[in-house]
Amino acid sequence: MIDLRRLRILRAVSHYGTVTAAAEALHFTPSAASQQIRQLGRELGVALLEPRGRGVRLTAAAQSLLEHADAIEARWEVAENQLRDAGTEPAGTLRVAGFPVAMSRLLAPMTAALRDQYPRLTVSLHEAEPGRCLDMLFQGEIELAVIESSPSTPPRSDPRFDQEPLLDEELDLVVADGHRLAEVGDGAGVELGEAALEPWILPTPGSTCHAHAMSACGAADFTPECAHRALDWGACATLVAHGLGVALIPRLADFSPALPVTRLRLRGAPAPARKLLTCTRPGGRERPAVAAALAELDKIAPAAVA
Repeated sequence: MIDLRRLRILRAVSHYGTVTAAAEALHFTPSAASQQIRQLGRELGVALLEPRGRGVRLTAAAQSLLEHADAIEARWEVAENQLRDAGTEPAGTLRVAGFPVAMSRLLAPMTAALRDQYPRLTVSLHEAEPGRCLDMLFQGEIELAVIESSPSTPPRSDPRFDQEPLLDEELDLVVADGHRLAEVGDGAGVELGEAALEPWILPTPGSTCHAHAMSACGAADFTPECAHRALDWGACATLVAHGLGVALIPRLADFSPALPVTRLRLRGAPAPARKLLTCTRPGGRERPAVAAALAELDKIAPAAVA
């Protein structure tokens, strides 16, 4: 009989990239984690680790085994949910994570609605960036995450996670009140190219937000001139309010309504947007509490960006 705990260590090594990182996440020493994987290999009669420089890496046999390990983990998740929750109303504790904007605009109202509907259900929210959300989900620390799709997130075909689209959140051009584009675009929106010669407030290079801005400007046939950099949307809007430049800010992003700035919707197809996803472990959507949360998010998301 294969020890499922050893399979989970193997999956963790694949997920985190190294034995050391996997061991740290699972609260093992690296030598103990390696020993468990080698023991699993002996049980199966194959080598699962091989030398790589000063460290080790998973063999082709280990990669093949991972496909079965992911399937076993998914089936166990389904079985556990069915045994614990089948036929019951949402109850117990539901742990949910999301990045800051998702927390304030989607997950907070979702939690309030679930509290009113299901008195036996407790929702615990955790603020985290998408990469950390996926780690928490993989480790079993949460049951549901709202993440932003990006080149650094796993493909939707990744068997470790069940990812489904929630919302395409458009980006708005934000300018200071009185800016020439504020009047031109009043009610009708503007073409992004109309801001090509403006000074820009851009996010930090390497961030997903920066990639969105550069991609949108590139699609409009210009490279923005960066005057200032800001990662916090409130700081970004404040710089805009002082006439220091224009910015692309996601529709859900909050900043003070007292700031003298104008949000302008962008014309053209496709409009610049970022894709938000709901993410569970495979089989996790069958849990009543998760299903209730997803149903509530489906109600809240369209209204949040209207």
